[in-house]
Amino acid sequence: MKLIIVTGMSGSGKSTAMRVLEDIGYYCIDNLPPFLISKILDLCDQSSGTLDRVAVAMDIRTGELFSEIDEALHILRTESQVDMKVLFMEAGEDVIIKRYKETRRKHPFADKYNSLRDAIRQERHMMRSLRANADYYFDTSQTSTAQLGEEIRNVFLENNSDSLQVKVTSFGYKYGVSRESDLIFDVRCLPNPYYIPELKAHNGTEKCIQDFVMDSENSKTLMNKIVDLVTFLIPLYVAEGKSQVVVSFGCTGGKHRSVTFAELLGDKLIQEGYHVHKMHRDIAKDKP
Repeated sequence: MKLIIVTGMSGSGKSTAMRVLEDIGYYCIDNLPPFLISKILDLCDQSSGTLDRVAVAMDIRTGELFSEIDEALHILRTESQVDMKVLFMEAGEDVIIKRYKETRRKHPFADKYNSLRDAIRQERHMMRSLRANADYYFDTSQTSTAQLGEEIRNVFLENNSDSLQVKVTSFGYKYGVSRESDLIFDVRCLPNPYYIPELKAHNGTEKCIQDFVMDSENSKTLMNKIVDLVTFLIPLYVAEGKSQVVVSFGCTGGKHRSVTFAELLGDKLIQEGYHVHKMHRDIAKDKP
């Protein structure tokens, strides 16, 4: 039986994640108190295999009962035969505040604190241990609903083994650093196609941009060193039981150099037999 615990910050997109998981065949239970998880699993065991994939959302909406979540998950990891993964979702403080203002929904801690910002900070404090021990971590600050759905489907629909998923992403520094990354490489030091009129409108998924960026000896050397480092680290991550590692490349706008490196590294890792998901956060943006 596969069990996904969906948790994280209020306003981070957990409801979207649960909808996508339901669409791909998971039986979804929202806002479950931690002490009931064992009873739910017992019922699933009695279903004769019809409930073999279950997703449960657990967060601070359960109030004081949420304090039991660490113990409940520890018991599941150590004493059950369930294949459990924890998906932790969060977003930046200002992003969450904006989302609450747009939806006009009430934060679960709204009655306990004088400001929404204080409520969010307390919630983040309570989530520290969960975040540190999560199998998957998604920061949705710069992620659209469609992009989040794609990521959820890629991880939980296609990845049917315990092998590590390598997520290779690109981003633009002028839109903010990627917060979900395990490894970040800054490629702003390399030749920039943006200043070549006939290349400016293209992006790093296209051969003309890749050829321009990789024509530099520094680019070739850097790519070789990154490939060596990442392929050295992946087996170490697997040995530690990580389910996902996020490798990110950043350039100024997230359209040319970072996309090139993400594409080429992703292709190289795919050739090596790794489960790779490529994502370009800012490729379609054109902020002045």
